[in-house]
Amino acid sequence: MAQIGEAQVMAALKSVIDPDRGGDIVSLGMLSGLVVRDGHVAFSIEVDPKRGAQAEPVRHAAEKAVEALPGVLSVTAVLTAHRGGPQAAPRPAPQQGHGHSHGPGGHGHAHGAAHGAQEQKPLVPGVKAIVAVASGKGGVGKSTTSVNLALALAANGQRVGLLDADIYGPSMPRMMGISGRPNSPDGKRLEPMENYGVKVMSMGFLVAEDTPMIWRGPMVMSALQQMLRDVNWGDLDVLVVDMPPGTGDAQLTMAQQVPLAGAVIVSTPQDIALLDARKGLNMFRRVDVPVLGIIENMSYFCCPNCNHRTDIFSHGGARKEAADLGMEFLGEMPLHLSIRETSDQGQPIVVSQPDSEHAQTYRRIAARLWEKIGGPGAGGRAAPRIVVQ
Repeated sequence: MAQIGEAQVMAALKSVIDPDRGGDIVSLGMLSGLVVRDGHVAFSIEVDPKRGAQAEPVRHAAEKAVEALPGVLSVTAVLTAHRGGPQAAPRPAPQQGHGHSHGPGGHGHAHGAAHGAQEQKPLVPGVKAIVAVASGKGGVGKSTTSVNLALALAANGQRVGLLDADIYGPSMPRMMGISGRPNSPDGKRLEPMENYGVKVMSMGFLVAEDTPMIWRGPMVMSALQQMLRDVNWGDLDVLVVDMPPGTGDAQLTMAQQVPLAGAVIVSTPQDIALLDARKGLNMFRRVDVPVLGIIENMSYFCCPNCNHRTDIFSHGGARKEAADLGMEFLGEMPLHLSIRETSDQGQPIVVSQPDSEHAQTYRRIAARLWEKIGGPGAGGRAAPRIVVQ
């Protein structure tokens, strides 16, 4: 198979004309963020935010032009409303209804975008419930928690998918022990990768592990939409979404565009982590996403040699925080070498040591989550109305 390169992609894209501006998208400087890796191509097309969905034909034409090149396995093209604020979604639905939003940073369109999202076709119609695993800050073990919860749900009998929404720091390929690139039999939708009975999609499958994603916020938002909409997830009971840390574009995109069944907050016990976790929890509350509970990770350390217990990061802070905020405390996971090692080796503890105490704790938490989101009527909720004040 011929090896595709950036020069060939650029040449193909010069044939794509923007009818509104009367030139090709390359010469007009509309192309950015081009990544070509092992036959997989991704790029962004920058358009005026006022054009919105009217620019969709340009995006489709660009994808078709690149798909026609020999050696291309998949194409991901996103629209970037580069002069809009963080809420300028690449594919906004028409705003309807009444209401006004106020706030810094161009947040005035949040309400309209969310209300319009209610009229959109579901991004993942075959998925009964979508659960976001989030944290207010990085380094608390959120991805490790996401992976083991997804595997625990699968071990408990659910059909599970796992979406790595951390575009800048994807970790699912390594943690799930998956290598290679996703296939696209029809050239339009990607087949998710799979291991341990869980379907997985991550930007890490499309770019090299050491390649930095130097993308603006709107590009990230559109990429998330495409990993939901343009991936053949099939019929799932639960899609677990490993969110990036913080309360930025990715979180708001998920809240606006996806009917989340709820969010799980992961925190370590110390005060500074709890402060950030509280911000994440309040963000989901503010955008009307149910918070299913809080997990305290790295809750304590027990020496494997002498069994002496040390509360390195304090202990019990997340449980107290959950009580203070009226949230359910889902459980605590220790700082343990086997949890870290198995994750780094691509053999998470739930599948590599299923009878261990830690694997059983993950399964108990997963069972409780399924109680809260499963059964008749599972399927999340309508995308929320969002008013940012």
